[in-house]
Formats: sequence, C-alpha cells, structure tokens
Amino acid sequence: MKLLIVEDEPLLLNDMESYLSEQGYLCETAIDFGEGEDKMLLYEYDAIILDVGLPGGSGLKLLELLKEQQKDAGVLIVSAKDSLQDRVMGLEMGADDYITKPFYMEELNARINALLRRKNFSGHKTIVIDELHVDTVAAEVKWQDTAINLTRKEYELLLYLIVNKNRVVSKQSIAGHLWGDGYDAVDNYHTVYVHTRNLRNKINALSGYDFIKTVYGMGYKFTAP
Repeated sequence: MKLLIVEDEPLLLNDMESYLSEQGYLCETAIDFGEGEDKMLLYEYDAIILDVGLPGGSGLKLLELLKEQQKDAGVLIVSAKDSLQDRVMGLEMGADDYITKPFYMEELNARINALLRRKNFSGHKTIVIDELHVDTVAAEVKWQDTAINLTRKEYELLLYLIVNKNRVVSKQSIAGHLWGDGYDAVDNYHTVYVHTRNLRNKINALSGYDFIKTVYGMGYKFTAP
C-alpha cells in the first residue's frame, strides 16, 4: 500500500517513514504545505497521514483540497494533544481517523491497517475470492488451504489488482504504485510485466484459473470465475 506522510517535524517524519517502510508500506513524504499539496494532487495514495500544523498552511486546508479533487485516499489526521477542535473539524471534513501526539508507532500502524481495511475491503481482515484467501494482517495468500509463496512486490501487486477488481489498470499506474516517484526508472515497464507474469503463474498453478487478464495495449484486469 502506498502512503504519503505530511509532517513538519523531521525526526518524527523520519521515524514514521522508517517504521512504516519496515511494515511493508511504500512511503513518500512531505515536510510542508506546498510539498504536501504538490504530491497529493499529482499522485495517487492509498492513505495520507496528515499533520494539522504545517509551515505554509493548515493540514485541514490540504484535506479540503483533497476532497475537492475527489481523491479517494484514506486520511489519518495527526494533531497536538490539546487540539480537539482540529480533530473534530478534520473528521467533519471527511478524515477517516485521527491520532494525537505523542503516539507509539505500533498504534499508528494499527490505525492505518484498520483504515485501509475499512476503505478497501469493507473492514474484513481476510479477502476471499472464490477459493483464494488473502490475509491482509499476516500478508499471507492461500488457495484453499495451500499457501502461495509471494514476494513482497507480488503481494502488493495482488492487493492493488484486487482493490481495482474488474477495472483495467495500466502498467504505468502499477509501476507508480509499487515504486512511487521512481517508477520512471522501470525500463519500458518490463519489471511490471515480470512481476505480473510471476504472480499469475503462482496463482494459476494451484487454482487452474487465470484471475489476472491482459488487456492488450492498456494493462491488466483482475477478475473472478
């Protein structure tokens, strides 16, 4: 899952980026209002961790801009302990949750996990499509009772395709999701092709069904029997 962390305290920003990257998230960062605005409007994210007090403007204004652009990223507000009014206003403006400083990274991770489950999978920890079971907490995939051993990128790709089930996703959008701002380095998106091929082969070997369809000239689409 791809996250944007908008936070003006460098040490906290680095701690969040480091910890959440270790949890398997693809993290991008912004340290002020202007950088946060640029990245929010240019790129797509699964969730945004948004500090309220930012140099150059309020995080609540960024939330307002996000909703005006009809972006569907989940939003977790970060606020000072005594900023009840900001938290209430953020929730009323469409934020999904909030956390107050100081906080433990484990709590931050739990709130992000819960937010993403609500947003993408109707709150379920396990996604079941036919006999394909995806445990979004343990990051495990099974066909019936047999484990499918996926690499981290293959697992992230599978979740991305499931989130966009029955929709065509381009190689460009997949590359941007998996590698963030550095996706242009993926030569002719060959790496996307390799990851997709490997994922398809692993699932097909057990299921006998090709869940991932190639839409020639456009990209890929996840479908169910």
